[in-house]
Amino acid sequence: MANEGLGAGHDPAANAADAPVDAPPVGRIVLVAATAALGGFLFGFDTAVINGAVGAIREWSHVGTGLLGFSVASALLGSAVGAWFAGPLANRYGRIPVMQVAAVLFFVSGIGAGLPWDIWSLTFFRLVGGLAVGAASVIAPAYIAEVSPAQMRGRLGSLQQMAIVVGIFMALLTDYALAAAAGGASGKLWFGLEAWRWMFISEALPALIYGVFAGLIPESPRYLVAKQRLKEAAHVLQHFVSRKPPPEVKIAEIQQSMQREGAQSIRDLQGPSLGLLPIVWVGILLSVFQQFVGINVIFYYSSVLWQAVGFTEANSLAITVITSVTNILTTVVAIVLVDRIGRKPLLLVGSLGMAAALGTMAYVFGTAPTAAGGAAVPVLSDTNGMIAIVAANLYVVFFGMSWGPVVWVLLGEMFNNRIRAYALAVAAAAQWVANFAVSQTFPALASAGLGLAYGIYAAMALLSFIFVARWVKETRGRELEDMA
Repeated sequence: MANEGLGAGHDPAANAADAPVDAPPVGRIVLVAATAALGGFLFGFDTAVINGAVGAIREWSHVGTGLLGFSVASALLGSAVGAWFAGPLANRYGRIPVMQVAAVLFFVSGIGAGLPWDIWSLTFFRLVGGLAVGAASVIAPAYIAEVSPAQMRGRLGSLQQMAIVVGIFMALLTDYALAAAAGGASGKLWFGLEAWRWMFISEALPALIYGVFAGLIPESPRYLVAKQRLKEAAHVLQHFVSRKPPPEVKIAEIQQSMQREGAQSIRDLQGPSLGLLPIVWVGILLSVFQQFVGINVIFYYSSVLWQAVGFTEANSLAITVITSVTNILTTVVAIVLVDRIGRKPLLLVGSLGMAAALGTMAYVFGTAPTAAGGAAVPVLSDTNGMIAIVAANLYVVFFGMSWGPVVWVLLGEMFNNRIRAYALAVAAAAQWVANFAVSQTFPALASAGLGLAYGIYAAMALLSFIFVARWVKETRGRELEDMA
């Protein structure tokens, strides 16, 4: 395991040339954070790759809507489990080994989901991928926060969301390219396998890259200090984190923080507010609201959704790819602004913008006539169809510049050293449970009326504004050791 190698004297960081004492190692810091964020890329790829395959899987498996929906959302259950256990495992064995285990699970899931023999085997391998997604959702923001200087932590933490949205984009682009090459997701490609199978198999290559690169970055200095590996911690602080204050001073601060906070345990999360500390509830609700605004409906079901309201399969996939590009560009905006204006202002602006966009979508879909035959599928005019597309992309704009990246930044930095890994695990697990709930309920809500579905998500966006204004505290520029 990677931490065993470090303990035996093998430190990947030791190969880096010594830099002048007064030169900030910005390039090195970014490279290390970006490598950790590769888990976010696979996180996004794994969760979005199902988008272009749903229709073909329904034809292949001949299952009903309920079982198909469960299979689509099964990865989310695995994600909740993976998130729950990733924090404690990272505290015990180190951040790097957890990354490498996640890479193996991503690889197994990609191959297995591409070669299933029935819907249950597909569901199983999607669950395996979910375990990896959950682990990545916990370990990447925690690791990035722990190796980042305070003045850069917001931007570097936002790399997690950037990696996620790039992963989503690559998954959707891969789906589009493979479906186009085969004449549809059910069409045959290499070795007689359908295009939808290759959509899943394509995940194997980035999983391998993630596993290799994870072994080339240093362990978290805070984990090393906790394990009394002080020489290695000093090296990482000196060459990858910050030279001011000197490593010896920073190590003393970390040790004092850990001594003051005591031994780490899941029991440390207990508090007077419904059994948990208030800060833990803030983290949980941040995670829940990030999902309850319905963002993953766009990425899990958008292809099927746009087809249902009149677009062709090819055009639906193209619209979905455009939406994912929009998500990437707006994440860049967040990276630029998060350390300049802070976390809380971005969340507040994002909540209001999402509420307006979702309200527009609710009105357009809710007032549109429905298809003949009693179905609740709205029939959009050309004008309303364009309004819906613009509103959906504006929704993604406001999410991408706020709730997408900023929640991950806050979860990585808002908890103190004693509870960070455990609290992040609980918050991330809650996020995946919320994601599962939204994904499972959307088909039923859509059947009742898309106007209703988007109206509920708009209401959640408004509630998220109130929650942030009242309970979320700004963390910009604060050291991790200073978190309450």
